[in-house]
Amino acid sequence: MKITEKKHRLPLNLYKGKRIANFTFCIKNREAVFTNSSTVETFIKILKEEHEKAFCLNWAYVFMPDHLHIVSEGILEKSDLWKMATIFKKRTGFWFSKNCESIKWQKDFYDHIHRKDEDLKKHIKYILENPLRKSLIQEWKDYKFAGSLNFGIEEIIE
Repeated sequence: MKITEKKHRLPLNLYKGKRIANFTFCIKNREAVFTNSSTVETFIKILKEEHEKAFCLNWAYVFMPDHLHIVSEGILEKSDLWKMATIFKKRTGFWFSKNCESIKWQKDFYDHIHRKDEDLKKHIKYILENPLRKSLIQEWKDYKFAGSLNFGIEEIIE
């Protein structure tokens, strides 16, 4: 008997238009990859390119050693958060295959579409404090692999 994987995604049309979603991408086997500026800067460049192509803004990103959090918003009716996330993952997976052959993304990723009544600032603050909870830093502002492509982080959460 073949066991099929349970689908847990929302319909793709819910990722289109003026929406806010967060995504978490994990490295297979929890390998620590995002520990040097060069790799993170390369991924930020790709993240920026894919946000622009998909007509999205980035509220926040946090590159933890073995995973990545992003909070993004579609700003036009033609914006596509799903497309942005999947093409970003595909492009960075290709980068891994050329530069770090043993490193791969986990098969899937986690996502959450924000409802209108959810507190976006509270959620952004929570992911920015992830390095603090993991004892990587003393204060969230000290973490060098976190930021926003489009906003001043301190303005958002304070």
